[in-house]
Amino acid sequence: MKFFKYILLILIFSFLYTNANTSVNLSGTVYYNNSGEPVASAKVFVREINRYMQADINGRYSIDLSQGDYTLIASTDDVSGYPKTISVDKTKEVDLTIDTMVTKFDDVLIEDTKTNRFGMSNMLPVDGASIYAGRKSESLYLDNLTANLASNNARQVFSKFSGLNIWENDASGIQLNIGGRGLSPNRVSNFNTRQNGYDIAADALGYPESYYTPPMEALEKIELVRGAASLQYGTQFGGFLNFKLKDGSKVKPVDIISRQSMSSYDNFSSFNSIGGTYENMNYYGFLQYKKGNDFRPNSNYNALTFFIKNAYQITNDLSITAEFTHMNYLAQQSGGLTDAMFLDNPEQSVRDRNWFSVNWDILAAVLDYKINNDLKLNSRVFYLDAERDALGYLIRPDRADPMEDRTLIKGTFQNLGNETRLLYNYNMVESLPSTLLTGFRIYNGRTLQSQGFGDSESGANFDYSSNEMLNDYTNPSMNYAFFTENLFKLSPNLSITPGIRYERITTGSEGYYSNIVKDLAGNVIKQETISEDRSNTREFILLGVSAGYNIAEDLETYINISQNYRAVTFNDMRVINPNMRIDSDLRDENGYSGDIGIRGTVGSLLYFDANFFYLYYYDKIGTVLKEDQETYTSYVLKTNISDSRSVGAEIFTEMNMNTLLGLSNGYELNYFFNGSYTNAIFLESKEAAYNNKKVEYTPPIIFRTGVSYKEEGFSAALTYSYTMEHFSDATNAISAPGSISGIIPSYDVFDLSMSYKFDLFKIETGINNILDNSYFTRRATGYPGPGIIPAMRRSIYFTVGVTP
Repeated sequence: MKFFKYILLILIFSFLYTNANTSVNLSGTVYYNNSGEPVASAKVFVREINRYMQADINGRYSIDLSQGDYTLIASTDDVSGYPKTISVDKTKEVDLTIDTMVTKFDDVLIEDTKTNRFGMSNMLPVDGASIYAGRKSESLYLDNLTANLASNNARQVFSKFSGLNIWENDASGIQLNIGGRGLSPNRVSNFNTRQNGYDIAADALGYPESYYTPPMEALEKIELVRGAASLQYGTQFGGFLNFKLKDGSKVKPVDIISRQSMSSYDNFSSFNSIGGTYENMNYYGFLQYKKGNDFRPNSNYNALTFFIKNAYQITNDLSITAEFTHMNYLAQQSGGLTDAMFLDNPEQSVRDRNWFSVNWDILAAVLDYKINNDLKLNSRVFYLDAERDALGYLIRPDRADPMEDRTLIKGTFQNLGNETRLLYNYNMVESLPSTLLTGFRIYNGRTLQSQGFGDSESGANFDYSSNEMLNDYTNPSMNYAFFTENLFKLSPNLSITPGIRYERITTGSEGYYSNIVKDLAGNVIKQETISEDRSNTREFILLGVSAGYNIAEDLETYINISQNYRAVTFNDMRVINPNMRIDSDLRDENGYSGDIGIRGTVGSLLYFDANFFYLYYYDKIGTVLKEDQETYTSYVLKTNISDSRSVGAEIFTEMNMNTLLGLSNGYELNYFFNGSYTNAIFLESKEAAYNNKKVEYTPPIIFRTGVSYKEEGFSAALTYSYTMEHFSDATNAISAPGSISGIIPSYDVFDLSMSYKFDLFKIETGINNILDNSYFTRRATGYPGPGIIPAMRRSIYFTVGVTP
């Protein structure tokens, strides 16, 4: 605790410290170069201190700076000006201009405008009301990506993010499944997943799975911060994943985009958006409708997603944003296959009565208040009201469907939370800006879960057929958290950011379950109802520190280490599944993670980020293959297997081949390489059978590479993805009855995408899985299986976009 006391004293001192250095006020107006009109709500970035401010509706900006030389860049979401270097020695008025013909320099990439040509970058040390200095962070702009966005093709969209294992379940792309560093990809449950900075998962503590994924066509960028994000955003080991939706146009009162897409297997998507700026209000909304099929029978789906946002600038320093998201979908699930079935015909389906339904509503309100030039307040309130129903026959695929009553699992999720942050910029030493971030989070969740019997028909009827329930639970959760970090600028090139987070978590479970015992013939020999009323409150402190050193202007080394924590989820407490059982003594997980790396740009030649990582997990929860000693049937047990350790290396680089080869500047040719190596094993297990076994769903090598070409409205991208053989359970079983466990063979995939823009139109087309490879990425124990879930075969898509 001495370490904690020292950090706390330093942070308190830094907050109370009064800057005695003389500051100079710099102000001015941002204009459009071609018209001379002021630019409402423009952003002005000061490169040397990595800070930006927002101009008012008349284009006026103001900031207090120490004396010295600075580089200023003005921008909007659509366009940008050129860097302007000034010398500040007294109160000064400096006007800036934006040329509407200049490529956009977004605020996150503005620190080094050359990285914007690649679309991939790390995040600023201080951005908005967050600190990212010294972290492993990645930010991808979707405008620079040539890919199949209409189908949310995760393999293409996340191809430049390091070390991610991607599950590929279906053609719709409705649910995202990504993981990394020894963590399961299942519905991104090991990440703190957000949209525009607020929660979108079912329950951040008790059920952190995300059934909703924003349409990629609506995104401005995707942000990913690895395990060191635990101090600011919560306790997940994977880190922080944020989907930043687009804003409305800052230069048009009305801006409409319509995109209509078709692809193989009768897939259709219609995406339509509207946005703009009217007086002090910026608005944006979209409506997406999707329907179609997978390449297998019994796989039809339809989905509707709606979003609306209004941001109102009340004063120059105060703004309020209100947002609403609705998503609903119904999907028939083809079910899983055994290894023999997959080898014989991966396009077959032996289940035609499995269905999945989701209804997701999210309300959010965001307040941003600039108290003064150095003090900023950000507060987010969010409310989620959602339902998830799963219906089907869950016996392993080598058993015929007896056409009896199906299993029906229903979940209702209601969450209310607030996260408030206060960001204070100050100078402890002249010309060395430091930043203090402090905040709190209050979260209250309520999840209703029940399991019983649906009807014996084949349709999507999500009503229980009787009052006989297998289980019925109410699961409340409550969370209070307080966090503080301070970025200390120790020299012009060196910064260190210690942090601390206090958590109080309460989760409960009140209800009952049925204990049913059958003989070998399937006859019920014992049935009893067992009531439960459990509540668990825990308090703990997470510590962490990160540091960064600028070797050169465009080259930085970074290092960080942070503690992590993950609570037992509601699904870990009780579920009745013939293929899975839950250890009654399941415990919370904790551990720590760290990175050391180097990143930067080399002129206009390349951007790169290379790092080593280490993740240690105490009491890691995983799945092991077991055999029932009475019925001699195989099942998967979810339990605290042992400690685990993941160590590895990640590298991403994107190169401008024009610069390297001295090619013509009339076009742009880029090449990227993204590779990772992970060694994840179980340690110190009570059962010797698990010691030094590989952690499940952890490919040792993931490799992705590609080339992109752009010229006068035309762009094309060819990508290659390779994922090495790995295991699906902690016993490292090669195979199992019913194929609910076993090996995941190595697989590779080529994807090609092209687009051409002319006048008001944009035409896109491409081929996913060009070579029509047959492979799978997961073995399911429950929905959408159980068994092997084949990945999508070759698919051709075509999109027409119109911007009136």
